[in-house]
Amino acid sequence: MTQQGLVFQSAADLVAGVDEVGRGPLAGDVVAAAVILDPKQPIAGLTDSKALTAKRREQLSEEIKARALSWCIARASVAEIDELNILQASLLAMRRAVEGLLVAPGFCQIDGNKLPIGLPCPAEAIVKGDSLIPAIGAASILAKVQRDAEMVELDQRYPEYGFARHKGYPTPVHLAALKAHGVIAEHRRSYAPVKAILTTNR
Repeated sequence: MTQQGLVFQSAADLVAGVDEVGRGPLAGDVVAAAVILDPKQPIAGLTDSKALTAKRREQLSEEIKARALSWCIARASVAEIDELNILQASLLAMRRAVEGLLVAPGFCQIDGNKLPIGLPCPAEAIVKGDSLIPAIGAASILAKVQRDAEMVELDQRYPEYGFARHKGYPTPVHLAALKAHGVIAEHRRSYAPVKAILTTNR
């Protein structure tokens, strides 16, 4: 868990934006972030991370970390995804991100249509919130930059799978590599393409 904050405090008017990245990939953790923006230090260009170039996401990620009142990046592991299912693991990662904020929010705005159970404050779910709410957009950017970096690192360990290119998503290149080289520990065994390889190789 990676986190930053100025001081321990609680204020009802502080709102955290929360989002996750990585539901669709066949490999790697699902990564979530929570961000409380500082209204005195606005950041231009916050939106859905998928609408931004990789370079712009990285630039904004640094700005968010420098200017936000508080931010936290958390995750649910591959093992938790396989045990719980990806929806529940995503909600768990989001709850962990909120719980990891050093500045306690009074309210959370969550991307999507479901809320994590056990949040420490009231919350609302907002469909397409990452493109509508700057704080949720900021969270999506932090989570995306973090997860992409982890996939690049995984690519260095397993270059034959092409993780730096497809980030773990089930592209033709990834599916072909799975068939050719088999399943590694970072693959999600509950996902159909991975399960099919494991069944075939038994």
